Amino acid sequence: RLRADNFSVEDLPRLVRFLHTNGLKAYATLNVLIFQNELRQAAELLDALAAAGVDAVIMQDVGLARLAAQAGLGVHASTQMTITSAEGVAFAKDLGVRRVVVARETSLKELARFSAPGSPDWLPLETFVHGALCVAYSGQCLTSEALGQRSANRGECAQACRMPYQLVVDGELKDLGDKRYLLSPQDLAAVNEIPELIRLGVRSFKIEGRLKAPEYVAAVCRVYRKAIDEALAQRSVGPSPEDHYDLEMSFSRGLFSGWMHGVNHQRLVHARFGKKRGAFLGHVVSTSRAAVTLDHLTVPVKPGDGIVFDEGRDTEHETGGRVFSVRGVSLTLDPERVDLRRIPPGTRVWKTNDPALDKELRAGFAGVKIDDRIGLELNVCFDDAGFLEVRGRTADAREARVRSAIIAQPALRHPLTAVVLNEQLGRLGETPFRLEGLAFSPCTNQELMLPLSELGRLRRELVSELEAQPIENSTSRKALHLLEEKITTSEPHCFTAPEPAFTLLCRTQEQFDAALTLGLEAITLDFEDIRRCGPAIAAARSSAGEIPATKIFVASPRIIKAGEGGLLGLLEKSGADGFLVRNAAAIERLKQSGRPLVGDFSLNIANAFSASVYQESGLTWCAPSFDLNSDQLCDLVGSFDPLWFEVVIHQHIPMFHMEHCVFAAFLSEGTDHTNCGRPCEKHRVTLRDRVGQHHPLLADVGCRNTLFNGRAQSGAGVFHRLRQLGVSRFRIDLLDESANQVRQIVEAYRALATGSLSPEQLFDLVQAARQLGVTGGTLTVLNR
Repeated sequence: RLRADNFSVEDLPRLVRFLHTNGLKAYATLNVLIFQNELRQAAELLDALAAAGVDAVIMQDVGLARLAAQAGLGVHASTQMTITSAEGVAFAKDLGVRRVVVARETSLKELARFSAPGSPDWLPLETFVHGALCVAYSGQCLTSEALGQRSANRGECAQACRMPYQLVVDGELKDLGDKRYLLSPQDLAAVNEIPELIRLGVRSFKIEGRLKAPEYVAAVCRVYRKAIDEALAQRSVGPSPEDHYDLEMSFSRGLFSGWMHGVNHQRLVHARFGKKRGAFLGHVVSTSRAAVTLDHLTVPVKPGDGIVFDEGRDTEHETGGRVFSVRGVSLTLDPERVDLRRIPPGTRVWKTNDPALDKELRAGFAGVKIDDRIGLELNVCFDDAGFLEVRGRTADAREARVRSAIIAQPALRHPLTAVVLNEQLGRLGETPFRLEGLAFSPCTNQELMLPLSELGRLRRELVSELEAQPIENSTSRKALHLLEEKITTSEPHCFTAPEPAFTLLCRTQEQFDAALTLGLEAITLDFEDIRRCGPAIAAARSSAGEIPATKIFVASPRIIKAGEGGLLGLLEKSGADGFLVRNAAAIERLKQSGRPLVGDFSLNIANAFSASVYQESGLTWCAPSFDLNSDQLCDLVGSFDPLWFEVVIHQHIPMFHMEHCVFAAFLSEGTDHTNCGRPCEKHRVTLRDRVGQHHPLLADVGCRNTLFNGRAQSGAGVFHRLRQLGVSRFRIDLLDESANQVRQIVEAYRALATGSLSPEQLFDLVQAARQLGVTGGTLTVLNR
């Protein structure tokens, strides 16, 4: 993470050696989008990872993932690739991926629909089982970027989901009591689901540990190690109360099985806090100056434990402290630090820290030393003349041979044996090596001996020769060479592009009706209910006011999960001229229609390598990632075919895209779409953030919610620069604009194209922020 004290490239070889020595594999995360000007540096980093001996690299960027696989590295698809179906796995497999980390939102029922082991498209799956849940789909969250100029696709997540929001329904603030953290899920705890995950063929379990303490690692890993061992032994014991307590105290915002059993909007987000709590103790009955009495104690409390009082207010200003003494259900705290008299009855109390547990956990790893010395195998024998020969080979393929300076003599009392040689030659002390094995071929006709001093000399000479040899690495610079073969280093070209064509994405029938009168090259329908697209297209084509030159596309849902292929069938039946595809599943299914496929920003194209992946998959044109700022966007289109790109020049940036339904959670008592009453169809909802901005909330056909930035942004300031680079297709994404606003916005951009309106005039006219993306490059942090 950007805010973490990360490993350096120089650290990696010794860390990998340490892991391998202890029988563990080493996976390195490079799961960020790579910008065009970072490709060379990223390739150098891949070569450094290969040289360090990592077993696999966990990656998000599809172009760099394919490059890494071609360079011989093991590649795992990060959850940031947003893979939610068997089609997504097949797409990753074509890139050379060896394992897929599925989206956290994937349920047990959906996992059962993935390809079975042995089938052509099967890959080993990895799933998250514990830790913080992102409310938005990983790889699809643009909130930190939109609100704080920090991209979650670049390791810079500012955790906007953990902030308080207010619910505004039809223009009125809704009183939710103490529910303020509307987008902050409880932490994932799928320890009970381990046996079923194993039965379904999941090969690896991921524990989320961003910025966590070593005590967290120790506590959580031992609970899940125990659960896995019990499941493999077919003992259905399940976690003990002590196990559950350890999980709560290590770090917990409340523990829940997440999406393992499908959606439960009433349980996933309780909305009362967004930070660490721990174990629930009880409710306040009464207080005095120095003591608080609770109705009961759910877990034991002892002096020194930390507690916090949860009054249902902003969690940035809470009361808490260390327990001085315990008498029954009465706890004494330091009155100089905590004014208990202001704590009202009914306040929830949480145990946030257990020093005794932390001490026990630390004792389990306090004595661990990193022995990162290089393994050394020895082969010892006598030659025909009686000299002792020692041959050594290291784990990094260095070899040396030394020979005794004196001939071995018949042994009277202490012959040379494998035990003696292990003892004497294995004294590698402060050298870079550790003895991992010794094979000894003794003389067959008599026992021989050498002075111990000669064995010591042989050991020192062997070490000296090995240290003097350079470390050879056959994979060195392979990724960089591949990169240089595939990409041009020429300066971006400038030429006059074809006349600019504007396309429009409409979300309402009113917008579509207005758009049909504007003579656009293409219109994309992104209706909440896909079933409305077919009738709307048919009506438009039969209307006397139809514009024949206008192509009509239909957008796929941003997420297609296992078992949701029927949604794509509705798109195919809509009569659309083509499709806006937003995920690998839509590409794999809809390319069979033979109609044009257009890629959306959610494919996260940030460099020419990822662009080539999607161009080769059959996309007619594609929108670059919203993670690119204007300079990075120009770098990209200047390094690839500019006519292949469609730049989204105007939009309300889609911040959160999530399985969590705010409508169902806070405007109904329903758990999912079957019993929520569909409040999304009856109310207009916005979320008001801490600075008072209102962000519109929409649901899609899969009941997934998207929270849009309340203010549109415009790339008008970079329009003419993009035109010089050859870009000719520009898209305007509408949100809730009226028909009049649709016409005004389109005409404004046409006037910009002809030069009759300046960018500054356009910003004022359409009331848009003056930016196109906000993220700067951060990959250099990894090499500091």
